[in-house]
Amino acid sequence: MEEPHSVNSPRTILSFSKRGRTTTASVSFVDPNDEKSNSGEHGPKPSEVYGFVGSITTVVATAIYLAWAYIPEPWLHSIGIFYYPSRYWALAVPSYAMVITVLAVIFYIGLNFMSTPPPTSLTTMFDEFSREPSSFLSHMEGDEQPIEPISDLGIDKINVLMFDDAK
Repeated sequence: MEEPHSVNSPRTILSFSKRGRTTTASVSFVDPNDEKSNSGEHGPKPSEVYGFVGSITTVVATAIYLAWAYIPEPWLHSIGIFYYPSRYWALAVPSYAMVITVLAVIFYIGLNFMSTPPPTSLTTMFDEFSREPSSFLSHMEGDEQPIEPISDLGIDKINVLMFDDAK
């Protein structure tokens, strides 16, 4: 007997058991209104609620900002709004925010330059995790040679590989 909420698939599942019979595949769906199928989780996730509230708040705040910035003062007074910030701040706050963002990016890049060693330092090529290639010479030939352990390539080998063709 099938479950009340199942779908039969036209595909058949092959069985490699001794019986050798084939069965029809079925998929069951959980009914959200069925009280016995609920496992204790009710309602949306908190991250979904915060995302929804955040998006609605952003749209409302943007609409209020644009109305404050572009609607003439007599219209605001006619609908009963008398107290609002100066129109200077409609341009000043976004301008300040953009300048602060640009300065923060420049400061971040400057900190990275200050913490990076100079190009002549050997720490740009070697550190505590560097590995010299092992002098592993195998007696085996052909396919029986094992894979060499991981190691760093020397700068002289890299220069030969990259720039030897320029001659």
